[in-house]
Amino acid sequence: MPLFGNSFSPKKTPPRKWASLSNLHLLDRSTREIELGLEYGTPTMNLAGQSLKFENGHWVSESGSFLGDRREVQRLRKRNQQLEEENNLLRLKVDILLDMLSETTAESHLMEKELEELKQHSRKKK
Repeated sequence: MPLFGNSFSPKKTPPRKWASLSNLHLLDRSTREIELGLEYGTPTMNLAGQSLKFENGHWVSESGSFLGDRREVQRLRKRNQQLEEENNLLRLKVDILLDMLSETTAESHLMEKELEELKQHSRKKK
């Protein structure tokens, strides 16, 4: 008897002869849905009294009580568009200011260099 050996070694199970006895895997998707009851319909949910259903990748109101909120959504979309335009304008202004700062910094460095050259030139004359 080995000290650290495996004392338990189960027999291997024989492979299956048939994968499935059911013919349902041979049916197309729509027939399987009918046979097995897999047709769930569209997903729905109820949030704050609003009944919503999921269609074409978006949540849509089932009832007509969403009309009051449509005005709010339209107002928010308009405000969002205004803020996006303002944001684009501010980004443009920041880009212009950065360009102006870069130009001024480059000119400043050039002037400092010229000043140092003039100082060295005047020291050489003395």
